[in-house]
Amino acid sequence: MTIAEQVAMPVDRLEHYPVTFFAIPMGLFGLTLAVRAAETVFATGTQVSLAVLTVAATVLALISAGYLAKIVLRRSAVVHEWNHPVRVAFFPAASISYLLLAAALVDVSPAVANIIWTGATVAQGILALSVISAWIGHRAFQPVHMSPAWFIPAVGNVIVPVAGMPLGHMDISWLFFSAGLGFWIVLLTLVVNRLMFHDPLPGRLVPTLTILIAPPAVAYVAWVRLTGEPGPFGLILLNLAYVFAAIVLTQAAKMRNLPFALSWWALSFPVAAASIASFSHARAAGSDNHALIGAGFLVVLVVIVAVLAVRTVRAMLANQICVPD
Repeated sequence: MTIAEQVAMPVDRLEHYPVTFFAIPMGLFGLTLAVRAAETVFATGTQVSLAVLTVAATVLALISAGYLAKIVLRRSAVVHEWNHPVRVAFFPAASISYLLLAAALVDVSPAVANIIWTGATVAQGILALSVISAWIGHRAFQPVHMSPAWFIPAVGNVIVPVAGMPLGHMDISWLFFSAGLGFWIVLLTLVVNRLMFHDPLPGRLVPTLTILIAPPAVAYVAWVRLTGEPGPFGLILLNLAYVFAAIVLTQAAKMRNLPFALSWWALSFPVAAASIASFSHARAAGSDNHALIGAGFLVVLVVIVAVLAVRTVRAMLANQICVPD
């Protein structure tokens, strides 16, 4: 079966078209912004980041079209996925992908970026509130259902200022940043408790450990956009990202022999966030060391995305995507 046939998903397989697909454009837009940050720090052209942006936007359009078809033709399957205690956390990955698209377009086409940012911010607010409402509502969640993927709905709010501030939306940017930071503190406590005192994460979710890096890294970038300088609090956020990166590195051996799943794309965006934050601090503080750290994360990110892309294509050709769990 060709890739084109896989993209044009048969209607009878839409039922198994997972919302976790949106982790792919998150990673690709993260790569776009990381390359853009490197181009700025090292004063190179923007050709590479624009090429990656084109690929990322195309992938997002294809995935969005597929999931929209699922919403129209297999609505009951979408409801079932929404009621899934793990997959529900991935729904805001869609709005986050569009927020990242807006951030990537700020310097290219501010008018288009503003339109995308506005729609994505509204969607992010609705999805975040809906998921949090489900968490604290009548549904019974157990510790085994929790994973670092739970950071996506609530803490994803800190991405809003990344494009929001350059586009002039100060008040909304502060609102979403405050919400994301507050829920990060709450969820970090719950996630660490789950990781330390309950059963280990199932194999498919082990790569989501990398998500621990993303909240402080993205919060640092947002903080600099909001305040104009890192300050002591910004340095705390950046160094926490490095601490979590070190912790994740100690668990890397557990991922070596795990079978591939779309959740593996969770590896990409947090590494991108760490790279972007490092380059951002290199510019803000004039730190050559942080420029080198950012470059190091970028090299790792490129390798991760390349491997994940190859593994994803292989899984598609082997008919291992969009199948029942």
